[in-house]
Amino acid sequence: MKKYNRILSVLSAVLVLSLLCSCKPEEKSVSKTGFYFDTIITITLYGTDNEKYIESCFSLASDYERKFSNTIADSEISQINQSAGKYVTVSDETVELLQDGISYGKLSNGKFDITIGKLTELWNFSEIAKNLKTSDNETDSSVLPDDQEIKNAVSHISYKSIKIKGNKVKLTDSSAKIDLGGIAKGYIADKMREYLTDQGITKGIISLGGNVMTLGPKSDGEFYSIGIQKPFAKTGTSLGTLKVKDASVVSSGIYERYYRVDDRLYHHILNTRTGYPVENNLYQVTIISKSSMDGDALSTTVFALGARDGMELVENTKDTEAIFVMEDGEIIQSSGIGGEIIFTEE
Repeated sequence: MKKYNRILSVLSAVLVLSLLCSCKPEEKSVSKTGFYFDTIITITLYGTDNEKYIESCFSLASDYERKFSNTIADSEISQINQSAGKYVTVSDETVELLQDGISYGKLSNGKFDITIGKLTELWNFSEIAKNLKTSDNETDSSVLPDDQEIKNAVSHISYKSIKIKGNKVKLTDSSAKIDLGGIAKGYIADKMREYLTDQGITKGIISLGGNVMTLGPKSDGEFYSIGIQKPFAKTGTSLGTLKVKDASVVSSGIYERYYRVDDRLYHHILNTRTGYPVENNLYQVTIISKSSMDGDALSTTVFALGARDGMELVENTKDTEAIFVMEDGEIIQSSGIGGEIIFTEE
């Protein structure tokens, strides 16, 4: 396999997936783009030209951002983080998402952990990568966190410190911080699909900065074609094409948010035990699932587990498939790809 030789411009917090779908020329459609959670959200609906459905989805995104963001000072998550171990009353949605996050913490034995906020703040990948001007994201060692600070942050990572009593939530470790960045966008995509389905909208695509959710099959009953971004290539360069119906496609990779110091690459998928970026010869993991939230959490979990253990988890998870891209360019697929889900390499 050819190795990847061009550098991806970091445009968003997650993998940019190129959408290759189409609809009948005579069919009504509507598409709009918004910006929430520091993420570009694009929604395209078929069978209607009424923008009110998309506007309602954007309202959902705005509402969830005010609840789930750990960078908005008065959000529900920020209130928990700032409460010094005292209970904070939050919405049903925040409780639901926290419970889901805890479940994935248990499933992954802490490799996925929503109390990673203190560590992600230290690394600050989003802001640093955004401000880099060099083509290869090269910078100097001043951006690297201090090793002792990393060890301190790691000592406060434990989903077990989250306590939920009805709609009241607290952190028993007052120095811990919740960061829902690894699961919130998937949750929002699922809620948007739920709303649209309730409104009778059965065909379309929701893209949250690369988390892609397709609604139903296309009008002609065919698959949607979704191009997967090729790691370290120009944005829009496709590694291959997935054909899916009524499914979520979510990817995690080391090229999404990263920088280089002394020719060493530091990326945003962090090892919750060491505090440093995961090193396991993986470039990218793509998860195909029914639920976008599951795909969101699993893409990070499976990446952290590595190719062997990650694929074992995928093969034992219902309605879930995966594509792994290794550092040497090898592509590994789960056993269910080739049936209802088709992947064709470029």
